[in-house]
Amino acid sequence: MDAVWMDSHCHLQAPEFAADRDAVWSAAQAAGVAGALLPAVSLADCAAVDACCARYAGLFPAYGIHPLFVDTADAAHLARLAKMLERARPSALGEIGLDGWVERADFSRQTFFFTAQLKLAQDFDLPIILHVRKAIDAVLGHLRRFRIKGGIAHAFNGSRQQADEFLRLGFKLGFGGSLTYPGSRRIRALAQTLPDEALALETDAPDIPPRWLARQRNRPAELPAIGRVLAELRATSVPHIAALTRQNTLAVIGEQASKVRR
Repeated sequence: MDAVWMDSHCHLQAPEFAADRDAVWSAAQAAGVAGALLPAVSLADCAAVDACCARYAGLFPAYGIHPLFVDTADAAHLARLAKMLERARPSALGEIGLDGWVERADFSRQTFFFTAQLKLAQDFDLPIILHVRKAIDAVLGHLRRFRIKGGIAHAFNGSRQQADEFLRLGFKLGFGGSLTYPGSRRIRALAQTLPDEALALETDAPDIPPRWLARQRNRPAELPAIGRVLAELRATSVPHIAALTRQNTLAVIGEQASKVRR
């Protein structure tokens, strides 16, 4: 039986795919990628996410305001997001979180929008898709204050202790292109030793390309090759990794899981 994959974090709706989006998703499906979770980065991006999910089979929407997009958001955006969640009920709330990597980013403003969206996730009983760079402890501190229905920590790059705390709080950890670089020793060690139930696979396409793409645009069709690297690290079979990471992601989505081909 061929491996069936699920991309837990893909921005197929991004402008980088405007010219060839049909071909990009067709190639992904041909490679065995049966589904993908598409997180929005802003309210305007939610419409693009919805358009993709309506056009292609196997895609699941997530609505949210990314920490690097909060400079153009205000309280009215949060009210509109709440109405959208009530009307459409996406598969998750995201991509939300904190980013301490980008210089001159307004961390206090990020925190305001992050905690407000955590409250929305709590109110609507939705899992969340986390963006977290150089802010893991801060994110974990806020997560302990809210009863969240778990989620996925996208592009995880923390310590084993931090990983264990995310798992305790009900989260899966997303691994993608960074896993394929031999120099990514901490990420590879985590991917090799974390328990099965911790793992989700992602591309973050068009971003975080795997080693073989260098600085080229990433694509969801790369997911099986990334999965093969994970299988090698864990000394297990490719079909096992495909099934494991797919089911872990579908466990986050919950009632939407039946839409993805098994």
